[in-house]
Amino acid sequence: MVNSLDDIEKFISDKSFKKIFVLSGKKSFVTSGAENFFKKIIKDKDIKFFYKQSEVPVLDELIKIIREIRNYKPDLLLAVGGGTVIDYAKIANVVDLRPDLAELIVNYSYPFKEKFTNLVVIPTTAGSGAEITSNAVIYVDKIKHSFESELLIPNNYFLIPEFLISAPNKIKASAGFDAIAQALESLVSKKSNNQSVDYASKSLKISTNSYISFLKNPNMKNATEMSIASNLAGKAISISKTTAPHATSYPFTSLFNISHGHAVSLFFEKFFKFNYDNKDKSETSFDLKKRFDLIFDIFDASNINDFNSKISLIKKEANLEDDMKKLNINIEKNSESIIKGINLLRLGNNPVKIDEIDIRQIIKQNEI
Repeated sequence: MVNSLDDIEKFISDKSFKKIFVLSGKKSFVTSGAENFFKKIIKDKDIKFFYKQSEVPVLDELIKIIREIRNYKPDLLLAVGGGTVIDYAKIANVVDLRPDLAELIVNYSYPFKEKFTNLVVIPTTAGSGAEITSNAVIYVDKIKHSFESELLIPNNYFLIPEFLISAPNKIKASAGFDAIAQALESLVSKKSNNQSVDYASKSLKISTNSYISFLKNPNMKNATEMSIASNLAGKAISISKTTAPHATSYPFTSLFNISHGHAVSLFFEKFFKFNYDNKDKSETSFDLKKRFDLIFDIFDASNINDFNSKISLIKKEANLEDDMKKLNINIEKNSESIIKGINLLRLGNNPVKIDEIDIRQIIKQNEI
């Protein structure tokens, strides 16, 4: 399920690409070892590098990327990086520049075109699953907006464990928890089905054993396992989408610069407790209690409190702080901006109906 460096070299050689546009983050491209590798294997190609600057995908930088790609006219767009890099590439490959682009994005009127060129994705983090999904996000005025289309699915992707090992632990921790959260949210999402349950369960059985090990000992074995777990979680949410923890995470990223996976972790236990306590009001087509029983079985937990204790321990070992005071976040002062930034599409997938009052109560708990 994972690939080797030889697989990439053979792919690029066999396809006879002449012009290659490489989109990446400068630091991750160097530290992962990707820069040395790609400069060696494509030294005889016409190649252009673009290094993104923003930590999250924002409209201004997206416009620059679209312009660069259209002017260069590559026959291969190569995205090497984490979720931000991959989302930029996925969107830029199907959206043209136009004066009303921001308005169309905000109004969810996606101006999609056919793919401009071949898109190949190589993740340098294990967490987003963006290499497999039909989704991408962009922030406009610090508000997150989602794209969704089969056109966003890359033409190909390669999972290279070697590229994951040297990432800073802070990035590994955030990305890895994102993979765990995606799989867990997928299991309880209203849109889940037998296929997504299979993907999510397999993902969790790997990540629950490998996540902390990868942080403490980032070797090839642990990197390979987390790469597979992340990919499986991505396949799961391609079907089911995510729920309340993801929906609520976005304003904490845009307003307070909390990395995505870390932001998802902030209130994770609170939302799962809410869903479990209100399971009799479930809006799912499946038995939500049985789905929680499956989760408890995977985590070897006896009940919801035991499960949440295990999640809290995972967060503690990964140094994912959720105390708002320690993070210097004033919930009360910023409550309106936070509520405004919540993604309603993702919130609609939650197995139990959850409203603004519920969310205010849940996020307030982390200040106590």
